[in-house]
Amino acid sequence: MRQINSIADMTGGVVIKIGGSLMDVAGDVLHELAEAKTPALIIPGGGVFANDVRDLGIDGDAGHWMAVAAMDQYGWYLSDFGLKTTDICAMPKDGAEIFLPYTFLRACDPLPHSWDITSDSISAWIAGQLGCRLILLKSVDGVVVHGELLPKFPPDTDTDVIDPCCIQILKKYHTKAVILNGRRPGRLGRYLSGEDVPGTRLP
Repeated sequence: MRQINSIADMTGGVVIKIGGSLMDVAGDVLHELAEAKTPALIIPGGGVFANDVRDLGIDGDAGHWMAVAAMDQYGWYLSDFGLKTTDICAMPKDGAEIFLPYTFLRACDPLPHSWDITSDSISAWIAGQLGCRLILLKSVDGVVVHGELLPKFPPDTDTDVIDPCCIQILKKYHTKAVILNGRRPGRLGRYLSGEDVPGTRLP
C-alpha cells in the first residue's frame, strides 16, 4: 500500500472527525487517541442519527439543524467512553474533548443548509477556524480510484468518501487534512506518533 506523510507538528493539537460508521469500534478508536496524548478536538459524525433525518426526507433549514443535532447525539454516545464534552470551539490544552456543535453553529450559522454539507464540511470549517490540521476517520482507507488508494486527492476527482463541499472549505482556510481508516487497529495511533500510514491527503 502507498503511504502518506504523517503530521509533522501536532503540538498545536488536531481536529479529529469520528465518522458515524465507526460507532461499533468507537471505544477502540478513543482508546488509541487517549494513548497518543495528543491535544484533540473530536467532531462527531451524524451516523445513524443523521441517517434517520435523511430517511424522513427532510431538507432545508429543518434538515440541516436536525442533522447537526444528530452530531450532538453521536457526541453524547462517544462521551460514554469517558471523554468530556464541550460546546466551546477551542482546542483542549491536553488530551481530547468531544465538541457538541449544535449550540455553537446555531449562534454563528456559517454554512449553507444543504445535504451537501455534512459533518465532513463542518469539521473542515472548525479546523479552519482553529488553524489546525484535520483527520477524517472513516471506515475506508481513503479515496480509491480504479482499485488504487490515492495518497493525495487529485483536483476535480469525484468521490463519495467526503461530502461535495469539504474540499472547497479546506482550500478556503488553507487547512491540511487526511482520511484515515478508523477500523484498522493502531493506524490512528501510529499516525499521531509520526509514522507513515495508508490514507489520502486533502485537498
